[in-house]
This record gives sequence, structure tokens and C-alpha cells, in this order.
Amino acid sequence: MIVIVCGVSGTGKSTIGKLLAEKLALPFYDADDFHPQSNVQKMTSGVPLNDEDRQPWLETLATELALWESQGGAILACSALKEAYRTTLASKCANDIEWIILNGSKALLTERLASRKGHFFEPRLLESQLSTLELRDDDWVVNIKPPPEEIVGAIVKRLQPLNKS
Repeated sequence: MIVIVCGVSGTGKSTIGKLLAEKLALPFYDADDFHPQSNVQKMTSGVPLNDEDRQPWLETLATELALWESQGGAILACSALKEAYRTTLASKCANDIEWIILNGSKALLTERLASRKGHFFEPRLLESQLSTLELRDDDWVVNIKPPPEEIVGAIVKRLQPLNKS
């Protein structure tokens, strides 16, 4: 099973993804670790990435996802803000991906980003990410306000029937 925990910066993708990986006994990966240095430099400078910047990164991740799928599955934390990005990410997998979109208020996200240390994402880019985020009516959107353990518990409960197949 491949699960992608996505959303804008500050939603807790890595925190939730790591906890979820532990519960499901799957490896965890963070998409940020796969960004080329040029993307990291842009974001560190407060410059939003465009689709051209993201495309090679998304294609690399699609290849990795297919590999991880062949090895029994994985959890990936990845912004995956647009439906087109999700299509690219899923393009090389044989089975459906479980998409979990973490979402919260702008005030909560801003507070979280202000307290985060040692990450290359420039907090003033949040507005750009929020305007880029595409949500469909049938997306699995999870509110980030509860504690991480509670969020993960609800996700595991919903995934359990899928994980047994």
C-alpha cells in the first residue's frame, strides 16, 4: 500500500507520516528530501516554486513510489497541492494510492510555521501554497487541529480494511 500524506507546509505531513508509518509497519519518506538544490534555494529565498520547477521532482518521486510499491509499500509526506501533481505522482504505480490531505486554518498554519526551526521553507510562501491547493469534493481531507496521535488513530482505522487486502 502506498499512502501519501499531503497538504501545505505546516500541516504536519512529516509528523503524521512518520507516526502512520510506525503504526502500519511501512517505511517513511519525505518528499522534501528529493528536491533538487535549485528548488531548495528558491524556497529558502522566499520564491515560490512553479510547475516547471516541480515537474522533475514529481517525476523522480513517481519512480520512487513505483519502487516502494514493488517492495511492499510506503508512506510519503508530500505537498501534492494540485490534482495534476497527484496524477504525475501516481503515474508509475500499479495500484491506487491512498491520498490523505491534511488541512487547517491559515491562523494555525501560520503559528506552526513561525515556531518551526531548521526547515528551508520560508513561511511567507504559505499564501502561495494555500492559493495553489486544489481540493475535490471526494478528497479525504483531515483536520489538523487534534493531536497527531488522534489524527493517526483515525487514519489507521479508516485504512485497516484496505490494508488487509
